[in-house]
Amino acid sequence: MWVGWARCARRVVRHDVKAPRRLLSTQTPQADLLSKTTRNIGIVAHIDAGKTTTTERMLYYSGYTRRIGDVDEGSTVTDFLPAERARGITIQSAAITFHWPPQEPGANPPPAPASFESIAPSSIPHNVNLIDTPGHADFTFEVLRSLRVLDGAVCILDGVAGVEAQTEKVWTQAGNYQIPRIIFVNKLDRVGAAFSRTVKEIGVRLHGWPAICQIPWWKGGNGDFVGVGDVVNLRGMLWQSGGDGRDIRAYGLEELDKTDAKFAEEIRKARVALVETLSEHDDVMVESFLEHDEDHLAIPALHIWQSLRRVTLQSSQAVIPVFAGASFRNVGIQPLLDATVDLLPSPLERPDPEISISGQSSTLSTLLNASANAKPAKSTKKSQQSKDLATPEVKNLAACALAFKVVNDTKRGVLVYVRVYSGSLDKGAMLYNTNLGVAERAPRLLKMYANDAVEVDSIGPGQIGVITGLKHARTGDTLIVYRGLQMRGTPAGGLNTLQLRPINVPPPVFFTSIEPHSLSEQKHIHESLAILLREDPSLHLSIDEESGQTHLAGMGDLHLEIARDRLLNDFKAKARIGKIEIGYRETITSVTSPYTYELDKPIAGKQAKATITASVEPIEDSMIIPGTQVETEIEDGPFETTFTLLDNNSLSISHPNLSRHDSASHKAHIPPHLSLPGILHSLQAGASAALARGPFNGFPVANTRVRIDLDADTQLFPDTTPAALSMATRAAVNASLRSAIAANAPSLMEPVMNATIFVHESSLGPVVQDISSARGGQVLSLDGSESIAASTSTEYLPRIDPNLIYTPPDPFANGTGDVGGELADSQRQIVARVPLKEMVGYLSHLRALTGGRGTFVMSVDGFEKMGTQRQKEVLDSMREF
Repeated sequence: MWVGWARCARRVVRHDVKAPRRLLSTQTPQADLLSKTTRNIGIVAHIDAGKTTTTERMLYYSGYTRRIGDVDEGSTVTDFLPAERARGITIQSAAITFHWPPQEPGANPPPAPASFESIAPSSIPHNVNLIDTPGHADFTFEVLRSLRVLDGAVCILDGVAGVEAQTEKVWTQAGNYQIPRIIFVNKLDRVGAAFSRTVKEIGVRLHGWPAICQIPWWKGGNGDFVGVGDVVNLRGMLWQSGGDGRDIRAYGLEELDKTDAKFAEEIRKARVALVETLSEHDDVMVESFLEHDEDHLAIPALHIWQSLRRVTLQSSQAVIPVFAGASFRNVGIQPLLDATVDLLPSPLERPDPEISISGQSSTLSTLLNASANAKPAKSTKKSQQSKDLATPEVKNLAACALAFKVVNDTKRGVLVYVRVYSGSLDKGAMLYNTNLGVAERAPRLLKMYANDAVEVDSIGPGQIGVITGLKHARTGDTLIVYRGLQMRGTPAGGLNTLQLRPINVPPPVFFTSIEPHSLSEQKHIHESLAILLREDPSLHLSIDEESGQTHLAGMGDLHLEIARDRLLNDFKAKARIGKIEIGYRETITSVTSPYTYELDKPIAGKQAKATITASVEPIEDSMIIPGTQVETEIEDGPFETTFTLLDNNSLSISHPNLSRHDSASHKAHIPPHLSLPGILHSLQAGASAALARGPFNGFPVANTRVRIDLDADTQLFPDTTPAALSMATRAAVNASLRSAIAANAPSLMEPVMNATIFVHESSLGPVVQDISSARGGQVLSLDGSESIAASTSTEYLPRIDPNLIYTPPDPFANGTGDVGGELADSQRQIVARVPLKEMVGYLSHLRALTGGRGTFVMSVDGFEKMGTQRQKEVLDSMREF
């Protein structure tokens, strides 16, 4: 079967590819050659673009599987979780290893050449570590941590939908890591597929010049999608309809001129456009163009592939190779695999990993090379603070790796996925976690094939593998192997501070509450949640001090739904998942006259008696800022004491005859077992307890001043106790609050969030309208100067005119005017203050308003008094439950 593909569709040219190489001091020549024939790639795209379907075909043609899995049947290799098969989407990124071109099972791969200057990389088997990532926006972090360890990416676009929201996000994220990318336009067999429009969207939305390497082949020019036109090798490739995609026929331009002259002419036009695009970004291509008498078609395919590789590996990728196909119809996969090996880099061709050590930033190879000739130095403070990275102890650094994912497997225990950047991880090695400062032994090493695993003795440089049995490692931790390290030892020379670039965790935007069915279940639930949080750091756990609720926060409703299912089904936790209780505040609006409460009852078996006179009054309206207030005691005079309480409350206590500066005179007025400081703090405790739960709706009371007049001669008795004083104060203040509410209706205060919303220009109007009208928010600014997304703003990316991009004609084009007008959207930022109640579940609504492109972050700004109509709406919604 493979022979047929090689005979019919293998490129007939040699790829003379040169790329920068580096050899780390801890790597052997054999490891260097292995890294040279390794590709760490990821499949990224918007949800339902065909990532998993494409991955299945790659595994089938590489010989890894004997049949093609189907997403709808739940028989795919990489979507193995029950939740993935039930929903038909990818939730968890899956790693799998195969060879391309395929090699016989058990056969040793042919030796890698010293260089690929004279042969094509795809002419010998390469070790491909492929990661299939999720496409749903709720699982953005799963894509982020996969991109962190990848060397290249294949971005798949839906030929019908074009460049979608999540595609733009992952493309930008990959650009932040400087990952070379190629594009595969999928689903060209579907009704409404528009290759031309999609290519123009690539230029406008992804801010790169599309280099069209293949064009679609429509039967008869406007019929079914049957193959592709190979622009580089100037040929047509026709897939047999209804087969498994292995039977492919190649037609030269001369043969195509006889059978489909229009298609042959389009291939020639595409070749001219490709050479022109490459010439603008690659000087070597200009020289080749001049050498061949400025004939675009005369340039050998060898030079085209060399130029494509050079522009793809540029640090800021300006040219994007584009390929075409239909994965479900098995069209275009083998050429895409060839391009993956030929165009995407090996681990040796990637920029040096960024590190920090002893507070200094550098790269890993700089550290290794600078330390190669370093002389031993005494361990002094001066040498430790030296800015010179050269430390002789680096010679003992046997390996350096990054843990990018933690999975709790029911059969194998905790699996820690690692990418090795230097040296080799061996079975049984002692690993030192520089983030946590702990050492652990690696009992077993695995190579993962989705849900299957094969035990290996070592994981070489540039490879991705799994370590089992680690108790402490988390996502983003740096693991090093230091020769001679003991279990409780620490690497010398500052290597205990060596850390690779961490994985940034995006802030959560969706919240829910978790409540155990009983107190006996609380420990099990917290242990289960700890495992979930170790696996997925984008989940956040917090406990609301007011309501006592446990809040679980994540990236979206589906994200939390998956976490809930795992908690209830996999961990068998008995808990309720419910809505969040929003903590409002009550405030009075009228002044009350003094109210006297007399307490005379047994407390803890002993008779107690106390009398307290209290009154309450509102404080001028002011916003409450949580976390900025502390309870303090202020002396207003010898006979007056004021306490500032939480929620902008205050307590004023008048105590005539009891001077704060003359404790000796107190004996004539208060019982001997009491003291003025003790009395004052008992009154404060009682007032705070009364204000903590208001009589209107049970919410804490805010913006209220409590006055207590203490007449020691008539209100304190021999059997008065601190507890009695607290209880009497609480009762007196509660009665005063009820009196204030009866006299005049109270007001509610609600938490207000400071939200920063990022949308495209075309969505700005509807989002602002929704915030200011439907949600009762206040827009503070548009595109504020303190934009937290300024570094990722599209204004710094090149603006590409879609009219300057060559595209073949779409047979089903509807002729709808200018593509660029609607695509040239710039990123806009909205800063607004919105009530928290309106922000619960806002993410889904924002995505609906912006076509999935909007995002937001928010933080608590404070509590503000509600208007009459809004207070009525909130109270009505409370009564529904």
